[in-house]
Amino acid sequence: MNSVIPFDYLTPEMSLLIAFFIGLAFGFVLEQSGFSTSKKLVGVFYGYDMVVLKVFLTGAVVAMAGLLFFNYMDWIDLSRIYVNNFFLWPTIVGGAIMGIGFIIGGFCPGTSFTAAAIGKIDAMIFLVGVFLGIMIFAFGYPLWEDFYKSSNLGNIKISDSFGMKDGLFAFIMIVIAVVIFWIGDKLEIKFARPDISKTA
Repeated sequence: MNSVIPFDYLTPEMSLLIAFFIGLAFGFVLEQSGFSTSKKLVGVFYGYDMVVLKVFLTGAVVAMAGLLFFNYMDWIDLSRIYVNNFFLWPTIVGGAIMGIGFIIGGFCPGTSFTAAAIGKIDAMIFLVGVFLGIMIFAFGYPLWEDFYKSSNLGNIKISDSFGMKDGLFAFIMIVIAVVIFWIGDKLEIKFARPDISKTA
């Protein structure tokens, strides 16, 4: 098991302890942001609350820009960062299942744990479905193993696919994020639901 702190400065046990406290902090931030409320989470699908989209898109853009800056300052080496293999059709199908579950249940796996931790009954029921899904996938794995491993395009990046430098791709993504934020604000005005906003 790799350590959270690089270069083996800490034992795996200490690394797990640090990861535990990071997880607690992450859950606390999610709860304080209102992500333990299903009405706020599904708001992005109905247009009346774009906080979820804004938060996660901001996180992605900041992480991307931060990695590029750290690489520029020679604090990290981007060429040594592992990029997961991209399985095209399994990703599309898995994303569709995840999205449907998100809309129906009002939670994603992470936010459901946060909501369950503060006593939300709907989140606890959602978690039962999560664990059932995990068991179905695990015990039925031989049935869809071939599909699960299909259409492997390797550890590609979008910037490589378009033949552009990472810095240019990051700039384009930042511009796209700003545009999405602007559109999100317009949608929140258009589909505003004051009754939900007060209870979220």
